[in-house]
Amino acid sequence: MSDKKVAVATNEAPAAIGPYSQAVQVGDMVFASGQVAIDPATGQLVPGGVTEQTVRVLENVKAVLAEAGLDLMHVVKTTVFLKSMGDFAAMNAVYESYLAPAGVVPPARSTVAVAGLPKDALVEIEVVAKEC
Repeated sequence: MSDKKVAVATNEAPAAIGPYSQAVQVGDMVFASGQVAIDPATGQLVPGGVTEQTVRVLENVKAVLAEAGLDLMHVVKTTVFLKSMGDFAAMNAVYESYLAPAGVVPPARSTVAVAGLPKDALVEIEVVAKEC
């Protein structure tokens, strides 16, 4: 596999709305930009709270990784941005079901509260994945 930087893009996740890529692959590593809960079919933030938004975020992440030939089990590091740490438990329950099911080594993670997110989202997640 080449060490050349290659953009990863899919219509199954929201398109980049600025000068960035959905993800960049370098060799066997994929660096995915943060995803918020935008439905790629409508371009709108999904209705509901942090639980529904976290599901959509992780489905978007899955789609980007799939375009690179990877899945969530290849994720080695995540960064979670929350509008409110009061949403941590609800986000974490969804996160665990996607990224740390029984028998799977969970990725390393940082979680921070932020003043705001694009489209006034409640959660944003970025990932780094490695082909094994």
